[in-house]
Amino acid sequence: MIFDGSGGSPRQADLAMREGIIVAVGAVEIRASDKTIDARGRYVLPGFIDAHSHADAAVFSPDVQLGLLRQGVTSIIAGQDGVSYASGNGEYASEYFGALIGRHPSYLGGGVGELLALYDATTPINVGYLVPAGTVRYEIKGYASGPASDAEIAEMQQLVATGLAEGALGLSTGLDYVPNLYSNTAELIALCRPVAEVGGIYVSHMRGGYGSNAAIGVGEVSDIALATGVSVHVSHYVGPSDLLVELVEDAASRGIDMTFDAYPYRRGCTLLAMPTLSPALLAGAASKVVADLIDPMVRANLLADWFPALLARDPEWPDDTTFAHVAAKEYDWAHGLTVRDAANRMKTDPAAFTLDILVASNLEVSAVTKMRPQLEYDELAKLFTHRDHVAGSDGIYIGKQSHPRAWGTFAKYLRLFTREREDYSWSDCAAHLSGHTAERFCLSNRGRLSPGYMADLLIIDPTTVADEADYDSPRRDAIGIDDVFVGGQQVLQDGRLTGVLSGRGLRRSGPVR
Repeated sequence: MIFDGSGGSPRQADLAMREGIIVAVGAVEIRASDKTIDARGRYVLPGFIDAHSHADAAVFSPDVQLGLLRQGVTSIIAGQDGVSYASGNGEYASEYFGALIGRHPSYLGGGVGELLALYDATTPINVGYLVPAGTVRYEIKGYASGPASDAEIAEMQQLVATGLAEGALGLSTGLDYVPNLYSNTAELIALCRPVAEVGGIYVSHMRGGYGSNAAIGVGEVSDIALATGVSVHVSHYVGPSDLLVELVEDAASRGIDMTFDAYPYRRGCTLLAMPTLSPALLAGAASKVVADLIDPMVRANLLADWFPALLARDPEWPDDTTFAHVAAKEYDWAHGLTVRDAANRMKTDPAAFTLDILVASNLEVSAVTKMRPQLEYDELAKLFTHRDHVAGSDGIYIGKQSHPRAWGTFAKYLRLFTREREDYSWSDCAAHLSGHTAERFCLSNRGRLSPGYMADLLIIDPTTVADEADYDSPRRDAIGIDDVFVGGQQVLQDGRLTGVLSGRGLRRSGPVR
């Protein structure tokens, strides 16, 4: 059964591909020289496209490749949340986002074009890229918190335009992260003008929080869209579904082209320092922040004033925060423990322990955190089935106790929301996990099983496909997808990597729909 990614009815058919391209879907006469795969009893879907991934460097690791392909993911969109390697030499991203994306094994500078070229024939996964606005700002202003001057904005615009010309799909922001959080709306509007000119997309980790505060971020994203005409996309959109859907519907009524991605979990994952330290304290290189945390007066003030206020606002944070990645070897034992449990083991309090582990790790610590309120799956399904939703894992592959969404998101969509709950039909699933995403991210020749499209596809057993990763064992591979093709070459066979590296850096191939 062929599910072509359009959302239309499936059909029983043969599919033929040659030189990386789908050449026929229907009744195909088999020639003696053809390689054939018997897919009777299984479904064939277009390769899934992860709309929000942090596998920028991890995609070169075989265990990550296997984890993605066992879920049917053949392409990822990297450069998320305003922080990644290009433009620049990669040092800012490697340090600041070290706990989320790590260090790229071969990129030393050269810009977006050079970075994309490093994905050509070096991995079985395709990698698209967004110009990260935080990295762009860092290249021009460093960690400085003040507003950008007209001359600085012009330099930033040039970096964005160059990245787009070299194949970037659009622009991303991370407005909770330094230094992107210092970018005012006027600066973001200026950076989105070259994106709008080429028909790219603006992707935002919004300002002001999510959940019940989502109206703040959506309001700014909408203002940017109205000022520039750019198509916009909200990253990891989570919160009360009625509110979030209302905000998207209101944007559409105002002529704004807005979509969003979301993942099927009720916990998140981020840098430990971001929710536990003030933005003012985090304004600078890791070495500066660590020096401040070591300063006896700064530490005393944090323990006397800042952390008690944090506990008053969120008394459950030490119990709802679990260590995912800790760079300091002496704290290796803390992986998988809550902040409170780890602090108790050291006979100290959660605040003091948080400062100790951040200092020892040079800030390179990430944590899995419970979302509040804890949304029921019925609530999540309202978001997932909305016409403007596409699937994104927000997958983070760094850490011994990483979030299971990296290894499980797409398989969980298939098991829970398609086979078990039936929120999706299999046709809907193919569209939300592939077809719509390709359209949205300017990948005009992917995401469909039709003649002329790239032959990225998976063969799935609909009766057994399931996610195996959970919070206790987050790196367990999914089951039920054993055969995957990328660029017409088989990269997964009988559930094992073939060693074929047919992935490529994905360059923008058309305007957003």
